[in-house]
Amino acid sequence: MSNLLPKLPARDPESNKGTHGRGLLIAGCVGMSGAAVLGGKAMLRSGAGLVTVATSKGAQPIVALGNPCYMTVGLPDDPLTGRLAQSAVGPALQQALEKDATGVGPGLGTSEIIGQLVRLLLEQARCGLVIDADGLNSLGKKPALPKRSTPAVITPHPGEFARLTGQSISEVQADREGNARRLARELGVVVLLKGHHTVITDGERVAINKTGNPGMARGGSGDVLTGVLVGLLCQQMPPFEAAVLGAHVHGLAGDLAREKLGEVGMIASDLIDFLPAAFLRLN
Repeated sequence: MSNLLPKLPARDPESNKGTHGRGLLIAGCVGMSGAAVLGGKAMLRSGAGLVTVATSKGAQPIVALGNPCYMTVGLPDDPLTGRLAQSAVGPALQQALEKDATGVGPGLGTSEIIGQLVRLLLEQARCGLVIDADGLNSLGKKPALPKRSTPAVITPHPGEFARLTGQSISEVQADREGNARRLARELGVVVLLKGHHTVITDGERVAINKTGNPGMARGGSGDVLTGVLVGLLCQQMPPFEAAVLGAHVHGLAGDLAREKLGEVGMIASDLIDFLPAAFLRLN
């Protein structure tokens, strides 16, 4: 059991925006543009040097208005559903091949197209990779994933974990640590099983996060976590260490938000507002 909190790499006084990594978030569609905005903002607040949010063309104007500090790419979408079209897979993959870290899944919707994109990212993108939300749901039950030299980080909540493994949620929750460790070994990934006392494991090492509170149980909180993780991977943190530190900082931002706002009134975007203070606490 690991109880040591990994350290964020020190910043070189001679560094520039390229030094701190180029990050990509593939997220959002018509009706779920907020997921892309939240994730992109969280990447910015977690230290990534250059952030690009790739989203459906229909959602791109809204996502672009979400923050002037990230760039956006509009991907081809289905005019009937507003979700990514088959022709979006190539451009999205090409974007990832040019980046230091990529997150995929928040607000994309579940489809075979997204499942295909995630598998291609696993096979071809050598950057740090975070798979969340609809990226996980689109892989189906008990997927066999391509092995990577650098393991991807997957971030299921108990329901998504249950869908991946074919278990019930109660079975997942009955042995969170053991289930997470087994899945990490089977898929060759770092598992971050969300919830009270988040479990992070690469199949061998295990860390239990103790920050966070019930006020974070809001739509969008997971999108913020994905952005934090991609931001840390941009700065060349190894996947397990980035997941441990990311879970801690994400929860700490939630604890700081609770101190000012209370658990009832806080929302996911408040976590982003308190990320700078959370990172300051690390020092």
